[in-house]
Formats: sequence, C-alpha cells, structure tokens
Amino acid sequence: MKIVSTLILVTASFTFSLGQNVYMTSKSSIHFTSDAPLEMIEATSTQLQGALKTDDRSFVFRSPMNTFEGFNSALQKTHFNTTYLETSKYQFTLFEGKIIEEIDFKKPGTYQVRGKGRFTCHGVEQERIIKCTVKVSSEQISVTSDFTVLLDDHNIKIPSVVNQKIAEEIMVKLDLVLVPKK
Repeated sequence: MKIVSTLILVTASFTFSLGQNVYMTSKSSIHFTSDAPLEMIEATSTQLQGALKTDDRSFVFRSPMNTFEGFNSALQKTHFNTTYLETSKYQFTLFEGKIIEEIDFKKPGTYQVRGKGRFTCHGVEQERIIKCTVKVSSEQISVTSDFTVLLDDHNIKIPSVVNQKIAEEIMVKLDLVLVPKK
C-alpha cells in the first residue's frame, strides 16, 4: 500500500507542475531473463507506468508485477505470481529518484545517464544507481536500460528443489517512451 500511495503522491506532484516539463509513459516494455543452469525463464510486461519531470530530472516508474507474460508454462507463471513474487501482496516494483547527470531536454541527442533512487521490489527498498540511455527528440524521450536484480537482496526465496532452474541474479531490460503530459 505504501508503494501505491507514494506513486499517487509523486504523480500528483508532477501533475500540478507548470508547462511541458512532465513526460508520461506512452509505450513501455520491461523484460526479465532468469538464466539458470537447468532452465531459462523469460517474461515481458508492457504495462510499466511512470513520469519524468524534466526541470529537476526527477522520476517515478512502477511495474505491475502480475502483468508479465511469456513464461515457459502456465504453472511457471502461477509460481512467479504466488510463490516467488507474491504479487497479490507486493503488486508493484517501483523506482523513484533523480537522474544524476545534467541533461538539456530541449536539445535533441543521446545521453548516457544514471538514475539514482529507491528501488522497491517484493516489499524491500534499496538505494540503487541504474545506468540508462536517454534519447531526446522534439516529440518524445526514449529510455533504455539493462540492469540486474539479485533475488536475495529482495527476500525472494527459491526452494532448494528448484534452485538449479531459477537464477539468483535476474537480468532486466527496459525500453520506454515518454511524451509530454497533455
């Protein structure tokens, strides 16, 4: 509940900003890969939501965890949602913070930046710095990133009977497009 309340408050503060300095997610894809010795698991969600405030480079993004598709089987998806991520209890993964580097969002270009903030997954909050590529054009801002999430860092426990089928380090690929809030 804290995560949802935080997103609502942060999004509300973005909403009341003046001008075209708030960009909202229009398209998104978040993909994860668990490459374990006995099995590779991949799934994707296109439901990532978020906002970027360009005047101070602050952002908030959340991913509804029960929206991932593409598992090897329906049972695997069920285990992901009920046993490991407990998506009925921990509905969202959240990343909120600020881009460290200065960017002139009025100038088209490609920028290598780092987002620093609070990353919350499975109810566990961590301070993270995540590298991103930001492409600015006159119509939109595109963001891509590849990063890892360690299951142990977020108290996601894997039973020993399947520990060779689920990787301890999950690879995440993020691709999103932000457009000015109307």
